[in-house]
Amino acid sequence: MLLGLLQTPASGYDLKAHFDQSVRFFWSAELSQVYPTLKRLESRGLLSSRVEKSNRGPRRKVYSLTAAGRQVLRDWVTGEPQFADVRQGFVGQIFFLHAAADLKESLRFVERLRQAVQERLNTYQRIDDAWSRGEPPYPDPGSDAGFHQRLALRGGLRLMAARLEWCDEMIAAIRRRMRRGRRVNSRKNSRLSTHRSRT
Repeated sequence: MLLGLLQTPASGYDLKAHFDQSVRFFWSAELSQVYPTLKRLESRGLLSSRVEKSNRGPRRKVYSLTAAGRQVLRDWVTGEPQFADVRQGFVGQIFFLHAAADLKESLRFVERLRQAVQERLNTYQRIDDAWSRGEPPYPDPGSDAGFHQRLALRGGLRLMAARLEWCDEMIAAIRRRMRRGRRVNSRKNSRLSTHRSRT
């Protein structure tokens, strides 16, 4: 991922800013992870670095792709699609939500999840709208970089829309189960009341 961001020379601080503006939506990284990775890539000959003056304070190290780095990047982007083992905590929470032993808690959780998904979808939509208007800092949508990055954004929009639909399905299913539970309890109470009246 860093090799892709370093198609334009940048410092570790610049790279973290790039992550926060765009890549963070599908690939997270802390600043403490960025610098060791840069050092490792440089030791492998995939990056070169130089020290430059900085307008913000101390001198900074700026990294650039080497020819070997560009080849590794090209091999990666044209290779087999990568399906990494991404941890999605909310899926695990839903998987074990029966531990709450309360459908009302299940409903509240999924409603909160839906709100979070809606907020992420709204964020993606705002980015897409701003990109359409050509606002900085988004790449020119007519450039090769802008074209492919916009494709990734559209994938994010579709994914969030699908998750929103999934949340609506879960909410409807939980409410149906709650109604069935009330009907079962009502029948049980009715039978118990009839039994008591006979005795």
